[in-house]
Amino acid sequence: MRARPMNLRRGAVRASAEPGLRLRGGSLRGRGLRGVGASELARVTTDRIVAVAEDPRYLEHRGPPGHPERPDRLLAVTAALDARRASLTPLAARAADDGELLHVHAAAHLALVAEAVAHAPSRIDADTFVCAASDAVARLAAGAAIDLTLAVASGRAHSGLAAVRPPGHHAETARPMGFCLYNNVAIAARAAQRMLGVGKILIVDWDVHHGNGTQHSFEDDPSVLYFSTHQFPHYPGTGAWHEIGAGRGEGTTVNVPMPAACGDEEYLAVFARVLAPVARGFAPDLIILSAGFDAHRDDPLASMELTESGYTGMATAVRSLADELCSGRLACVLEGGYAASGLREGVGALVDALTAPAVTPPPATPLLPGTRAARLVDRAAAIHRGRFPEVGIS
Repeated sequence: MRARPMNLRRGAVRASAEPGLRLRGGSLRGRGLRGVGASELARVTTDRIVAVAEDPRYLEHRGPPGHPERPDRLLAVTAALDARRASLTPLAARAADDGELLHVHAAAHLALVAEAVAHAPSRIDADTFVCAASDAVARLAAGAAIDLTLAVASGRAHSGLAAVRPPGHHAETARPMGFCLYNNVAIAARAAQRMLGVGKILIVDWDVHHGNGTQHSFEDDPSVLYFSTHQFPHYPGTGAWHEIGAGRGEGTTVNVPMPAACGDEEYLAVFARVLAPVARGFAPDLIILSAGFDAHRDDPLASMELTESGYTGMATAVRSLADELCSGRLACVLEGGYAASGLREGVGALVDALTAPAVTPPPATPLLPGTRAARLVDRAAAIHRGRFPEVGIS
């Protein structure tokens, strides 16, 4: 399928890209940035602009000693990025404002976070902590996710990674939870639709925990398809097979709940035989990746067996779909990952896929009847083939 120009309902936005890609505050509103179409992107694939949003202030969000969502996570991410700096373009981080957050979260949600921070150090629930800097840092994460997504959607960058914390995909409309204060990916997706008129967005979530907050933000919206692979049963307990969306959005939630001990074989089969046909059938204008790395075999919070090779195959598959379907527009936002080795290997594999001049997706290997991979693909096909007839077919 040929990549097609992005479906823009309204005019796009102009922003200066020097130095780096600096998209600040509300500066994108009303500026008009000319998008880059498929033919122009094809001419510059040898000089890809891959943006990365980082900020040392992300280290200021701290919890109690021993908490797995700790600042040291970003040291492993930075190590992976440092080895690849020559291929990356920096994107300045900035804080999301109330108006941007309120397109996803209720006012009561913002008030709850502010109240918790006012009494910091404190916990919002058993897993979710705040310190005095947490609200500011979480807004910085959401702002970076927004600006990265806008840079990619508008054509200022081919793709990129927001290397942020805290993560976001568990945050509900009115409830922070699961280490997450604001739902960075949901906020970024809404910004792309609102500010650039992006028509359809595919959110791929490969974090080992189901992104309940992201799913619930879009489950009745046919313009956003949420696709998740996750360990199940596992925290937060959502993401069962039967959760396929609601109302007008029925069919645009695709969950693949996977049993413990799944690894490269199962994930790559699902990406080739479920994600790829779903993505082609949906035909997105933009892909956003919730990039968690806690399905890695070393991760202490899950029981999956992904390796660096598996993440390479998954990243290549998603990049290939972006190239095929939406002129390469792929914005990635860091979610979980609690082993330094998993973060280094996973982030490195992802960035290598983003910066490569061209990629070839991993081939769909034959499925042996009765294997976990075959059972997962067959179950997905039974549920989703009515809307996406190619699911299960290589």
